[in-house]
Amino acid sequence: MKKTMWVLLDDRMGSVGQAKGIIQAIGDKIEVVEKQLVYNKWARLPNFLKRASFIGVNIAKSSNLNEDFPNLILSTSRRTATVALKLKKQSKGKSKIIQLMHPGNFGIKKMDLIIVPEHDAKKCHGSNFFMITGCPHRVTDKTVKEAAEKWHDEFKDLPKPWLSVIVGGSIKGHPFGLENARNLGIAARNIVNVLGGSILITTSRRTGAEAEKEIMKQLQGVPMHTFLWGEKKDNPYMGYLSCADKILITGDSVSMCSEACGTGKSALIFCGKGWLTKKHMRFAQSLVDGNYATMVDDPNALSFKPKHILNTSEKIAKKILEIR
Repeated sequence: MKKTMWVLLDDRMGSVGQAKGIIQAIGDKIEVVEKQLVYNKWARLPNFLKRASFIGVNIAKSSNLNEDFPNLILSTSRRTATVALKLKKQSKGKSKIIQLMHPGNFGIKKMDLIIVPEHDAKKCHGSNFFMITGCPHRVTDKTVKEAAEKWHDEFKDLPKPWLSVIVGGSIKGHPFGLENARNLGIAARNIVNVLGGSILITTSRRTGAEAEKEIMKQLQGVPMHTFLWGEKKDNPYMGYLSCADKILITGDSVSMCSEACGTGKSALIFCGKGWLTKKHMRFAQSLVDGNYATMVDDPNALSFKPKHILNTSEKIAKKILEIR
């Protein structure tokens, strides 16, 4: 009989995207049921106070958690961890917990598999930890091919090669800043000056209006296709990843960098100055060490070819399928 797995989803789109990548990689090998959690005002309490409970969850607005308990529970964030622990307790141990990302110190020993990126390794001690590079994502050979077929004609009049520029921005307590925006724009322009071609560029909410303006100022006159934050049109993000000859990406987003490295394209990481945390720098370096990407300021950046494709979702799916 096929195993069942509940996937606890909340309002954090980054976590949801990672979970969807794992679901996609598992395919039909496990019966997956998505459970949407809606939070109340108590959700912000730390886990050591909520413990194994539904505290912080609006039960009336959330998916039904009273059905027959599954074999597996995929908890996708720190907040969903206490719900997973409560469900395991109610199931009398039948349901085994797979925790995506470090849940904090409470309940670790009761979790069967904790999936944590290498750049968080200092906090991880125990046989139930499974270390990964980057994070799970939904980029596969199939999704790359489908997106390329969908978007290629949109860009066909632009001269090649195509450099996709994927811009994140400020992170908590660490502003992106105009200097980094300027240097990112210069880096992108220099690549086009050397190789020729065009730019496919997208920005995010965290980029900020002034930084975005500075980047675009540095790229004046360069042939390009744009999808700037707030534009009301079909999002070409997957098209940018799939059609690119090279991808220039900022090192602030684990998800976006992992997706870029999942395409098999040459990924060039921009780390800037005085902006990324030590954890972000460890993450970027892990991609370089694994031969998935290179730093854009490396002297040999433009000749870089990845030796590996980052298929973290498949590695996690394989590990989940091994759980007995």
